Parts: sequence; structure tokens; C-alpha cells
Amino acid sequence: MSQEATTDLKRTHGHAALLRKGSSNKMALKEKIVQIYEAFFQGEDPSSGNPNFWDEFFLLKPNIPYIESEFDKVSGEGLMMLKENLNALFYRAVESLKEDNTIRVVNAIYTMAALVRGVCRKNFGDFGFDVINILIGFDAAETVMQELVENLNQILNGEYPTALKQQVLRFIMVLATAADNISLNTLLEYLMINSVFESLIQILGDVNLRQMLGGDAVQVLTLLVQYRKYESANPYIVKLSILDDELALTGYAQVVLGALSDFNREYHCRSTEAQAGWFSAFASMVGNMFVPDEKHISAVRANDLVLLALYEAIHLNRNFITALTHTHTPSTPTTPPSSPTVPVSNPLNDPAPELHKIDKALLEQSSHPTNLLVTFLEYSSIVMQDTKDETKHSNAKLCLVILTCIAEDQYANSLMHDVNINFRVTLHRMPMRHRKMKVEKDTPSRPLVCALLDLMVEFTMSHMMKSFPLELYNRCLGIIQRVLCYQKKCRVRLQYPWKELWTALINLLKYLLSNESNLLKKHNNIFHLSSKVVNIFNLFITYGDTFLPNPNSYDELYYEIIRMHQVFDNLYSMALRYTTSDGESKESAARLTNHLVNVKAIINHFSPKVDSWAAANQLSSLTEEQVLDVVRANYDSLTLKLQDSLDQYERYSEKPRENAFFTNLVRAVVMDVRKSVSNLSQYHQHVLQSVSEM
Repeated sequence: MSQEATTDLKRTHGHAALLRKGSSNKMALKEKIVQIYEAFFQGEDPSSGNPNFWDEFFLLKPNIPYIESEFDKVSGEGLMMLKENLNALFYRAVESLKEDNTIRVVNAIYTMAALVRGVCRKNFGDFGFDVINILIGFDAAETVMQELVENLNQILNGEYPTALKQQVLRFIMVLATAADNISLNTLLEYLMINSVFESLIQILGDVNLRQMLGGDAVQVLTLLVQYRKYESANPYIVKLSILDDELALTGYAQVVLGALSDFNREYHCRSTEAQAGWFSAFASMVGNMFVPDEKHISAVRANDLVLLALYEAIHLNRNFITALTHTHTPSTPTTPPSSPTVPVSNPLNDPAPELHKIDKALLEQSSHPTNLLVTFLEYSSIVMQDTKDETKHSNAKLCLVILTCIAEDQYANSLMHDVNINFRVTLHRMPMRHRKMKVEKDTPSRPLVCALLDLMVEFTMSHMMKSFPLELYNRCLGIIQRVLCYQKKCRVRLQYPWKELWTALINLLKYLLSNESNLLKKHNNIFHLSSKVVNIFNLFITYGDTFLPNPNSYDELYYEIIRMHQVFDNLYSMALRYTTSDGESKESAARLTNHLVNVKAIINHFSPKVDSWAAANQLSSLTEEQVLDVVRANYDSLTLKLQDSLDQYERYSEKPRENAFFTNLVRAVVMDVRKSVSNLSQYHQHVLQSVSEM
């Protein structure tokens, strides 16, 4: 193309486009904005001599990929040379947020996001100082950041398009995820001084705004709570802990409920597909043998931030328990969920009727009253099925930590045990060799604590495997203990099939005995876990008369102990062996023998009487009722030892025991959020269109 033609084209397009030679020796269009960026990154000042430059600049669509690619080309020293230009560009972007022209505001937000990401991608020795200095200028940082946060709050609180508010929230996410370790992200120091908390709470308390912005608002708040939470007084932690705005707390709960409900529905669809016929089930089984379920793992990992948000609310704010159990009836869909495609199979084994049954069950379930705790219990039953993968193990641990906090709360317990507050809770069970996968379609309506205990029983029964999750078992037993302590303290007689719990606990002891040597190689202290199991039995033995539903339940407890005496005898013998050694387990084994005193007393007291009664009546085996008669007749002569501290436990504390877990979890969450907001540019046109229609 001739020079004359080039000049004509430049004249025609004005400041919109220029020409450059491509690698293919053909002429290609170059955006005006790119030419300006090139000048910036070459250390030039394109605004020099042009008083209208910045007014025009933010009317141009930003080229975010180009900005970030230029940062990748420049060294750390090179960036220091560009400091003045970058400071000016960031400052002008902050100033543009006050403009009435929403196009300028949108473009300014995208430009700042690109600058933050570009600078933060460089590896600096002192991350905080260098980033702030290059991006804003250390001397001006406090003033500029104060103005920035004020402008962001103005948009979030003012009469601005929802799409623009959403971009503001996502820009704050860009700021919050600038560093892998959120506590080293000194940019957030300015968000501690100049708070956005009130703006986030206003969004959560507004029904209309919450539908579009609630998820982003909860994410931002959860991230900001993590900043130096173990080192200093984080104002977001303080404000969240004392928040008593019922509308905002309920809105917060609704956001979490929505996210967990979506996951549960997706699981229902997957379960439907698995039950759609023998052919698809076989195909799925064969496929899963060779292909890891990356999609499911990704979905679980995506919920880490949701669960972290739920954890922080429950852990920090006692008022949130009301929102956790706030009842509502979800709107019933007019049509059932679409059934997955089912491969053609034998017409005699047509899966369609089964699919219709499941769809109908899902429809009926969606019309039942529910709340966040109901949804969370169902979610927990799903993710706790498989804990072998690190992501799923971490997610399941967080679920159990949350349930621990709930089980420690007096008010939560009073609501969960209230016989006048009943819910249907769908709990999913792990498919095992000795039982089929089961989706309960006719779940009874019961107090919520029944579902919590069912979940703990199911976990206990389904995770006795080679990769034994000892830590998760400790948490599971801790939850059971806390529930029983509440029942003992408040003399709550819960109508619950306690025999299922006792059976699960005895089976766990049998597993520990059968795998003693292997478990001790991997876990130093299975005796501590065994003591937890035994002390749950001790709670029933010592205080069961105050909370078991009737005397028959107490009799059945003794029957189970006598019937399974061999397990307790073997456990005592194993512990006794380790008390005579000098290994690490000596003290914990000795404590276990002490905890078994009353169980041994019951066995030693009743077993001879049962045997003599059988001999006197010339019976080789006795029925359950006959054994129970012997037990009832010999209570008076039984002597038990009163054991201390059975109804006491160490209250949950995040610091210092769980610091490492949450630090790693938050790091993973930060990286996931950063990835999710890294493609803001693809929404640019949609946002501009939305704001222009207002």
C-alpha cells in the first residue's frame, strides 16, 4: 500500500485506527489505543500538549490482553523506569470513575484491572512496596486509594446500572487476588482503612440487587475477611462478627443456599443418569475406570469459596444461626428437570419409567419447606462420599468443621432439636458392595438433628477403607459428642434409632482392631480415636437415663454391649499390650484402658448372669428379649465408676490448630477467583451495551 493511501486511511479513521506492517508483509489495522499504549510503555507521554487527551482516552475501548502482554515483556527494572507513566494512567483512571459518562467509567475500571494484573504478575522481592510504588506511587498511594474506594462505594451505593456495579465488585476481586498469599497483598491494606463493607451489606439486604450481585458481594466479603486474619485486627472480621442486620444476614444465607442448591441439583441429574438403566450404568462404570471425574472435582473445588463464606458467617456471627435455619418454600418448577440422554438399551429394560419416578420425586422435594442447613446437610452427604482426592478431602473437612461450629452453638441445637420444627432432608449414601446406591424419595419430616446424626452414622459406616481418613473420623465423633452433651445438659429425649449409631461405632472399633498394624504405621494414635468411640458409649451409660427416649432404649444399649462383648474385650487387650511398651502410644493406650472400665464392668457383671440363666433354662442361645429380662433383673447389683469430663469437650478454635489448613485453602480459592476474573475483557461489550441502555 502506498504512503498516500496510508495517509488517506489515517485521515479517514481519525484517532480510531493506524496502519502497521504485519509479519506476513501485509498491512494490518492497529488500534489507536494500542499506539497510545506503545507510547506509554516506551516511556513517552502521549498526553503532552493535548489538554483533551484523557477525556478522549477513556472513550476508547481498552485492549486488556495487549496491556498484560506488554507487562510480560518488561523486566522489573524496566517497570521502575515506567513508574511515572503508570502512576499517571492509574490516577487518571481513578479520576474517571467520577465521570457521568458511564462508558468512561467502564473503560477506566477495565484499564485499572489490567494495570493491577500486569504489575502483580512480576516477581518482586518486596511484593507490597514495589507493586504500590510502580502502580500508584508510594507518596500518593494513600490519597489515590482513598479516592478510589470512595468512588467504588459511590457506584455500588448510587443509581448506577447493575452491570456497572458488578464490574466494580469484580475489580475488587482483582485487587484481592493480586497475590497468591492474600496476607502479603498490601493493596488490601487500603481497603482495610477505607471500607467497602457497608456497600456489600447494602447489596445483600436488597432483594433485587442480591439476585444479580449477591454472589459477587459474598465472594468479595469472604476474601477481605482473610487478609491477615491471624496477625492484626481485620475490620471486616470485626464488622461481620457484630452484624445484626436481619435482611443482610438472610440475603447472605440465600446466596450460599443458591450455590449449594445448584450443586445438589446437578448431582441429582448425575444420579438419575447412573440409575437410568443397566447399559448406561455399565458404560459409566467402565468410563470411570479410565477417566478421572475432573468435572466433578472441579465443581467441588468451585464450592470451596461458598463453604468458606458459610464457615466465616457461622464461626464469626452468632446472629447468623437464625438465617441458617430461616424457612422458605422454593418455587416449584413448571417442568421436571431435563433427563439426561439415555443410550438405547433392551426395550424390556426401558429406563424411562424409573426416570419419570425420579423426576417426580425431585419435583415433590423442591416443593417442601427448606432452609440453608437442610441444603448444606444434603450437600455434605454428597461430598463426604469420596474423600480420597485431596480437593474432596479438603471440602469434606470444611463441611465437618462447619458442622462442628453448629453443634457447639446452643441456639442452633435448640432449633435442631425442636420437635415442632421438622424438615425433610435428602441424604445421599455412598454406593458400596453390600448395598445398592439409594436415593431416598420419601424422606420423613423430622427435627434437623436427626439428619445430622444420620449423616455422621453414614460417614462412620462408609469410610472404613485402606486410605483411612483419621482426621475426618475424629471430627465426626466430635460432632456426635457435642450433640449428646447438649441433650444431656438440656434433658432432650430425642426419638431417634440409637441402635444404628451404636452399631456403626462398634463396627468402627472392629475395623480398628482388624487393621491395627497398618493403621499404626500411618497414624501414630488410633487409641485417641478409640477413646472417643468408647467415651460416646460412656456418655450413654452414665447419662443415658436423662436423654434416651425411654427405659427400653437404655436396656437395648446394654444388650448391644453384652452382645458385642468380644469387640470390647479385644480392644482392651490391644490397649493393654501397648501400655507395657515404651512406644509413642503408651500413654494414650493407658487412657483407653481407663475409659473402658465401665464397659468392662457391664460385660463382666451381666455375661455370667446371662450364661447361668441360659444354663438353668437349658438353652444354648437366648433371644434378645430373654437377655433384656436378665439385664433388667440385675441392674441393682451393677457398680459403675463415675467418670469425669464425659460431657465436656475442647471448643473449636481456628487459631492456631487450623491455621495451615485455612491458609492453603484460601490460597487455592484466591487462585481460582483470579482465574475467573482474568477474562473480564470478554464481557466488556456486554457491559457497555447494558450501561448504554440505561
